[in-house]
Amino acid sequence: MLKSMTGFGRSEQTVGDKTFLVDIKSLNGKQFELSLKIPAFIKPFEFDIRSLLSKKLGRGTIDCTISLKESGAAKPVSINTDLAKAYYQPIAELSKALDLDPSHILSTLIKLPEVITPTGETLTDDEWAQFQRVIEAAMENLTTHRLEEGKIMENDLLLRISNIQKQQDIIATLEPLRKQKIREGLTKVLEENVGKENYDPNRLEQELIYYIEKIDLSEEQVRLKSHCEYFKAILNEPEEGKGKKLSFVLQEIGREINTTGAKAYDSSIQKCVVLMKDELEKAKEQVLNVL
Repeated sequence: MLKSMTGFGRSEQTVGDKTFLVDIKSLNGKQFELSLKIPAFIKPFEFDIRSLLSKKLGRGTIDCTISLKESGAAKPVSINTDLAKAYYQPIAELSKALDLDPSHILSTLIKLPEVITPTGETLTDDEWAQFQRVIEAAMENLTTHRLEEGKIMENDLLLRISNIQKQQDIIATLEPLRKQKIREGLTKVLEENVGKENYDPNRLEQELIYYIEKIDLSEEQVRLKSHCEYFKAILNEPEEGKGKKLSFVLQEIGREINTTGAKAYDSSIQKCVVLMKDELEKAKEQVLNVL
């Protein structure tokens, strides 16, 4: 089953006297890109958190926010005066520009991020072990969403490949007629411009065979069929992270479709090629979101 790169996961659990809320949002991306927002006292575990997310989620643009609801007895805190001073100047200027009462600036300052933080507090080893399970629960929730969307994408991709193969079947019925039309067309041109008695039919037959072999579509159609079957086989593979492989196969499918169009010299086959290209572009758009 396919897994989409887009999804959302959330988990809220209490660890000791702290209640953690973990939100993870994932969008498509070529590599693993993480934007991580965490409380200051969890900073010592930032590398471990990044490793957990990277190992589990694979590719994608990930936005992870970890917030805290504290309960229990009051704990000592410290005030980051340098940060408060840095916040104060632009806030004071804005207050003056808007003609607001400056007496509320202090209450605003202490609410800003990391101005007031717990003194020397961090997670204990036991709390960290429990907190990892909170993150894992959010990732599992995200994975469920990814799989649900992946199933929809898989059905759509199978439809696109099936539509391409239907056009292939139509081309297979048109191919013999195309060759006959080419033969008749060239013979008619010679008869009209040279005269029926003024050319060698044997030589014409040799040239026709050479020409028709050069524009023969059978090799392209065999390779196209093989690529389509391989694409469907990849969809059935149990491994994760199939997006790049599927994208490469679609490139090969596109190459055979383009060559078919270049060698067709037949309006009916060209119409089939246009429809195949349309289905191919829709498949490419879907594959961009596959993990």
